[in-house]
Amino acid sequence: MNRDIIAGNWKQLKGQIKAKWGDLTDDDFDVVEGNTQYLAGKLQERYGWEKDRAEQEIRDFARTLDDSYRH
Repeated sequence: MNRDIIAGNWKQLKGQIKAKWGDLTDDDFDVVEGNTQYLAGKLQERYGWEKDRAEQEIRDFARTLDDSYRH
């Protein structure tokens, strides 16, 4: 599952996630620590998105990940 890829490779992906969603702070990343539900919540807070939109953004991002992150 793509969300597992994000959780399992959190430290390597943080840079890509920061580039995509630049309004997230380092404190946000410390709280999220790879949990996609927390990430969705932070995206909702920072961007004013509905829950469905935040979750779709994460799914779309996960689909773009390089094959090297897939186990």
